[in-house]
Amino acid sequence: MSEVRVESLAMEYDGQIVLEQLNLTIASGAFCTIVGASGCGKSTFLRLLLAQERPTRGRILIDGEPMPEEPGPDRGIVFQRYSVFPHLTVAENLMLVEELKASPRLGRLFGQKRRAARENVAQAIADIGLEPAADRYPVQLSGGMQQRLAIAQALLMEPKVLLLDEPFGALDPGIRVDMHELLIELWRAKKMTVFMVTHDIQEAFKLGDRVLVFDKIRHDPHAPDAYGATVTYDLPLKHKPKVMWDANQILSRPTIT
Repeated sequence: MSEVRVESLAMEYDGQIVLEQLNLTIASGAFCTIVGASGCGKSTFLRLLLAQERPTRGRILIDGEPMPEEPGPDRGIVFQRYSVFPHLTVAENLMLVEELKASPRLGRLFGQKRRAARENVAQAIADIGLEPAADRYPVQLSGGMQQRLAIAQALLMEPKVLLLDEPFGALDPGIRVDMHELLIELWRAKKMTVFMVTHDIQEAFKLGDRVLVFDKIRHDPHAPDAYGATVTYDLPLKHKPKVMWDANQILSRPTIT
């Protein structure tokens, strides 16, 4: 797990300001959920944390050091759409991760290293509850099982920071509850720092121990792209509130024109 510090971060595309004035310090091991209206820069922020994109201004520090300029194994990501290989079984998908982690150029392991990798894969399959499906292909899995596999792929890289972009948005409500329990269990066991984007305000409060609300606080009707979003609410949830915040109260902060 790692502390993440964001300093004066801004991001713009071709004159459109998406994020501005973003300053945060996220404690090591925090579970940080991110909510806000569509288009307010939530997924952009995750891409910046992953180093898929570079900020226009400002910087991100991990444990006090500038974040690497390229995506690396210290940051894992899980998307809403399952990033698994359809021609490989559950076990083979995870074995490929182990091989690429240990041997990026060859993608192959032999002897004792291969046996150790198989043991890691078997443990990961047990951790995510997919032992009965170890020899099945992704097309033979339910949506929830495919998302479990995607999470296991990310965890096998042993990331210090786990990024989740709407990971349960396509799942049925009952399956989502199961995935919530699994994710909390894995977070506590692995002691990762987690950033999770969600459109579900109840999910954000249920899972996170800190909720960040992204929105624009400045707006010019004559130049809608002149200002970007920032964090308008930063809610620590060390002690869960007895009464759930009203979603409209959080997501409709008055803007400054």
